[in-house]
Amino acid sequence: MNNLAKLKYLKISTKHFLAVIVTIFSLSTYAQQTTFTKGNKYTIAEITVNGNTSFSEQTIITYSGLRKGSEIQIPGEDISAAIKKLWNSNLFNDIDIYLLKVEDNNAFLEIRLSDLPELNALKITGVRKSKRETITKENKLEDGVKVTENLVTTTKNYLQNKYKKDGFYNAKVNINTIEVVDTLKKAKVNMVLAIDRGKKVKVKDIVFTGNSVLTDKKLRGTMKNTKKRVYPRLWKRSKYIEEDYKTDLTSLINKYKENGYRDARILSDSLIKNEDNTVSLKINLEEGEKYSFGDISFIGNTVYSDEQLKRVLRVNKGETYNGVLLQERIADNTKPDAADLTNLYQNNGYLFSTINPVEVNAEGNVIDMEIRIAEGKPTYFNSVTVHGNDVTNDKVIYRELRTRPGQLYSKANVVRTIRELSQLGFFDAEQISTDFKNPNPNEGTIDLQYGVVETGSSQIELQGGYGGGGFIGTLGLSFNNFSIKNILNKKAYKPVPRGDGQKLALRLQASKFYQTYSFSFTEPWLGGKKPVQFSTSVSHSKQFLYDSSTGNADKDKRFNITGISVGLAKRLSVPDDYFTLSQAVSFQHYDLKNYNTGLFTFGDGYSNNLAYTIGLSRNNTYNDPVFPTGGSNFNVSAKLSLPYSLFNNVDYGELADERAELMETTNGNDDAFTRISEIDQERFKMLEFYKIKFKADWYTEVLKIGKNSLVLRPSLEFGFLGAYNNDRGVIPFERFFVGGDGLGSYSLDGRESIALRGYENQSIQPVDEDGFVTSDGGSIYNKFSLELRYPITLKPSAKIYMLGFLEGGIAYNNFKDYNPFDLKRSSGLGLRLFMPAFGLLGIDFGYGFDSIPGQPNQISGWQTHFIIGQQF
Repeated sequence: MNNLAKLKYLKISTKHFLAVIVTIFSLSTYAQQTTFTKGNKYTIAEITVNGNTSFSEQTIITYSGLRKGSEIQIPGEDISAAIKKLWNSNLFNDIDIYLLKVEDNNAFLEIRLSDLPELNALKITGVRKSKRETITKENKLEDGVKVTENLVTTTKNYLQNKYKKDGFYNAKVNINTIEVVDTLKKAKVNMVLAIDRGKKVKVKDIVFTGNSVLTDKKLRGTMKNTKKRVYPRLWKRSKYIEEDYKTDLTSLINKYKENGYRDARILSDSLIKNEDNTVSLKINLEEGEKYSFGDISFIGNTVYSDEQLKRVLRVNKGETYNGVLLQERIADNTKPDAADLTNLYQNNGYLFSTINPVEVNAEGNVIDMEIRIAEGKPTYFNSVTVHGNDVTNDKVIYRELRTRPGQLYSKANVVRTIRELSQLGFFDAEQISTDFKNPNPNEGTIDLQYGVVETGSSQIELQGGYGGGGFIGTLGLSFNNFSIKNILNKKAYKPVPRGDGQKLALRLQASKFYQTYSFSFTEPWLGGKKPVQFSTSVSHSKQFLYDSSTGNADKDKRFNITGISVGLAKRLSVPDDYFTLSQAVSFQHYDLKNYNTGLFTFGDGYSNNLAYTIGLSRNNTYNDPVFPTGGSNFNVSAKLSLPYSLFNNVDYGELADERAELMETTNGNDDAFTRISEIDQERFKMLEFYKIKFKADWYTEVLKIGKNSLVLRPSLEFGFLGAYNNDRGVIPFERFFVGGDGLGSYSLDGRESIALRGYENQSIQPVDEDGFVTSDGGSIYNKFSLELRYPITLKPSAKIYMLGFLEGGIAYNNFKDYNPFDLKRSSGLGLRLFMPAFGLLGIDFGYGFDSIPGQPNQISGWQTHFIIGQQF
């Protein structure tokens, strides 16, 4: 027998260690004419391949990187690298390279391996059919995937950890593979994935020992995620989740630190399994002694004085030691815009500054602190880029950035930029990211890249509801990222020209009693240099009177409105740049034909409405416009006409007296009615009025539940329609209609539908002196609302949140009767679903506690309100 030198690579369980563990060879020899010398260099004379594989010999040799005729050291790095390359291909296992023989300094090598098996079929047991597809996708167990030991181990660990996080502490997952005999001799296996979740494990009891300062009740209260089972508590489940439990242990110690016990620690904690499938938790504490703050000094600060830093730190000598508060005042990681020392420096360019609190003395339980500061150099942005915008043009994004190349670094500007990009509505707010690159503390520079994910911004609006005597339907097309410059470019239609941030909207609203058509266009950056928004709209509507004999609309009794408006809105810098000043000029022509109502005594006539609107708003809500978690939004506006009665030489006092006399003596006199109609035509030929509105919303995070926030949203609204000249009177247009879902109807005559859930649409109308409903809207209204919102999911694919609400509203015709607290009250529950493919879907179930005006003996009761919007 010839001497055989065998070089065998030690196989490892996962490819991730191949870069660290070098190939280990073992040598054995037997009789051969030429002696093999370990460590010498040899020329590869021949490479052969052996083993269970479907790949050709040449393909495998190519993968290995070894070449016939090349010189290599045996053993050496070339052999190790070849085995590593074959492992990294994720195609083979059992990889060995052997030295068969050596002749005249020529080496004959053999590669022995077998193919990794492919997944032929997957069977999942122990879960519902609806969950199997999710498991397959999340673990990438599609047919044909290479089945490695790493895949099996990773899948098993992932599923067990997932079920444990859901409270199934005893969950077990077993994975078996069965070899499949293939006619093509290709390595394949069937996989059986058996899941046994078991029952959810509840916490039966939490026992503390060693505590005397804080009671068991207070300590349990600090554990927000781990609760003992108590009946009938429903708002916090008592399931045991190890990860949450570890977090709660940290919170428990923080509670001691907040009360001055900085040395408090957990000596031991144990989990006891009970026979009833529950667990008991036993926590042994050492509280230590109570401490207070002593002298606090600053070292290393040159940019800010000690007094400036103390005003931000707000921790004084003699106060009870609070390690948690101290850390928050230095760097509060839960609030990106917190008023802490780190943000003080980082908002003014000192990105690389470090602030470390050091205890220098603790005698007598009084802790003296040194706040050691390394300020570093001021940092400037070297480059600022954005990636991920496949539809939106770069200029639309870059004009919203508060961070520019060459500009001094400011964390506040980075946070504000994320908010501005979120508010555009073109990107998924939850996926906007920042990536800092190439930090250079010595040069004081850094690169910043924002990452965005495009989301659907154009909408098809579909709304439906009942009000005004019938079904109200709305169909609208709203292109919120339009590009008007490409409107003639056929290649840009995908399905419409997009990317320039403009808004184009077409809207049709109809019932059997009215039709409205409108077109609007908005350019948010007129001229492209400053945030000056230009908007224009054109509209036309037809309204028909109710025919009591048929119950349908009488097309011969109509009210047509044609209007146009042009507006500008400018972002202000004072008091801050969250403010916007808006101005608009609008004109409507009202044309009536045989349209006689309580408001319109001139059934055949016209009115013109030329008005100027000015508004001031401030919106600093953040970050997700679908589900804001903080900030506020308010708007105050005034819509004004010219005071025509001052210069048109008409004595409206005389007309008012004449009209009052005619109203008292009409008695069916057609001539008197005709004269009243003429007077009213003169009064409302050119509409004279002023309209004041105010609306405010606040968003406050009241409770953090896991990763989600319980958000409180209080809001209030007020509107008033007045007249310059009391003899001329309040106009019959521009009025407020309260009640229902707020779907607009007849909106082009300036009237506004105010949502008040729990009541029918537009049912909250003013009542006259005789107790009769005017049914023509109010000139004054106010509304108060309180919502509590909780997100079910805020994933890009679907954002869902539920809400509970309390609200009340009322409408009047004059201040003499006005009582802002005599409200029509309601409460209820609702659900909102936002999906890029469908837009906003919402439903509210509201209960009205009070009677509808005109029906004093009947409360409103339960009402259902909904809205549907489709987005593509």
